[in-house]
Amino acid sequence: MIRYLTCIFAVLLCAGYGVAQDKGFTSLFNGENFDGWEQQGGVAKYRIEDGAIVGESVTATPNSFMCTTKLYRNFVLEYEYKCDNLLNSGVQFRSNVYAIELIVGGTGKNKKIAAGRVHGYQVEIDPNKPSRMWSGGIYDEGRRGWLYPGLRGGNAKAFTKQGQDLYKPGEWNSVKVECDGPHIRTWLNGEPRADFEDDMTPQGLIALQVHGVGKHPEAVGKTIMWRNLRIKELP
Repeated sequence: MIRYLTCIFAVLLCAGYGVAQDKGFTSLFNGENFDGWEQQGGVAKYRIEDGAIVGESVTATPNSFMCTTKLYRNFVLEYEYKCDNLLNSGVQFRSNVYAIELIVGGTGKNKKIAAGRVHGYQVEIDPNKPSRMWSGGIYDEGRRGWLYPGLRGGNAKAFTKQGQDLYKPGEWNSVKVECDGPHIRTWLNGEPRADFEDDMTPQGLIALQVHGVGKHPEAVGKTIMWRNLRIKELP
């Protein structure tokens, strides 16, 4: 009997049901409510369905963000998402939002960031522009624009081709983000995407973005979903 139970336990671990495979990771979301999170920016709708966070686009609002109340510095972040093909979205990391207006260094000049504006690094979710498809790339929200491909390297044409091959429209896509000091890397569905160094912001919140849809009424009421959000903090 002992041998039988031991074998069953080993099988469950291999299948991903045990804690051994998740050593060092903690969940960012409890699957039931938004404890540890707060909405910033716009007024897109966020809800919970079957243990996943669902963001829904609404009309006449800027970008909306469901943000962690805790700040993170060095970490490995993993999650899955499924996004309507009419939406653009992303996941912020090492990002910030302040109650007062802020002046920061931009691309060769200072940039004004409004009070309440979430800004910082974002892992892109890019299905609404299939000719670009920079999902897994890094955009500097509210500050410098595209970092990778962009200011910090990357071949735009090759990045597009890889993104078109990797992205799964209408399905769950997996993302991994690693931040270790200035070194930032991303993976999409297990394949490397961005890889560069930048030290503008060493610490910040994590946030789930629902992009404003502006003058595109066909994109109102569309959804993006996130699940299995987990993080492992590094020394």
